[in-house]
Amino acid sequence: MSFRKAVRVVCGLAGGSAALLAAAALAESRGVFGEKPGEPGCRRGWSGIAVLRAAQSLTAVNPTVAPSGFGWDSNWDKREPLSLVNSKRKDKETGEGELPTELQNNKPKATRHIFLIRHSQYNLNGQSDKERRLTTLGQEQAEFTGHRLAALGLKYDLLIHSTMTRATETTQIISKYLPGVEMVSCDLLREGAPIEPVPPVSHWKPEAVQYHEDGARIEAAFRRYIHRADAKQNKDSYEIIVCHANVIRYFVCRALQFPPEGWLRMGLNNGSITWLTIRPNGRVALRTLGDSGFMPPEKLTRT
Repeated sequence: MSFRKAVRVVCGLAGGSAALLAAAALAESRGVFGEKPGEPGCRRGWSGIAVLRAAQSLTAVNPTVAPSGFGWDSNWDKREPLSLVNSKRKDKETGEGELPTELQNNKPKATRHIFLIRHSQYNLNGQSDKERRLTTLGQEQAEFTGHRLAALGLKYDLLIHSTMTRATETTQIISKYLPGVEMVSCDLLREGAPIEPVPPVSHWKPEAVQYHEDGARIEAAFRRYIHRADAKQNKDSYEIIVCHANVIRYFVCRALQFPPEGWLRMGLNNGSITWLTIRPNGRVALRTLGDSGFMPPEKLTRT
């Protein structure tokens, strides 16, 4: 019986450790590739015992990853129907904390789709925000992004953007591909330092006061725009938010209930699309993160 057939037989009969020991014994007596030790074809250093030792590092450790224990907070946006009911009234009417009858038919029904767009490449040498305008390449990137959003064939409800110049210019170009979609600007979406990243980086160290001020503002933007649909919303919605990499990465961590301090571990290309879906029950899905595959490779930048 050949070495390979023997291993298959042993694996089928015993499995696990027995198969590993049998394979090691066969390898020791005949060589890993069927030759006897000392023959030209035998690989030095790969005896049966060596095979067993090499496998021990993989089999001795339990590969199962334990759950974090934090679970999923179903009321993360403070809009879960049951949480909106006065606790005393709830206990009096139901006795068991169930949703009152008049509110059972008033639960969210629609799904919100939120497209987070990072602004295109801009002039890094500008001394002020007004001077940090899109480069020629940045304008091309915005064209690609606008074309991509239009090609998805969705009925967009709103186009929201940061008031910073690079985000405003990116939005203006994108809007050409989405005629009739209302544009709204918002100061809360401006770039900033949301929270001190872990692990820290040496090339970017804002002052503590910047985290304190920007963090509160960006968190306020998250609470304003990232949440489940209102109960009065009867159909699914599609909203576009054009802003900045730090803001988008923080939003993604918060929406997925990941540690927010991990936001800097993600990278986003200019003009990329990140797609969040929020179901009526509050469940959140990340459909795409920083998608820029619709641009030619030579047009991709991250600065």
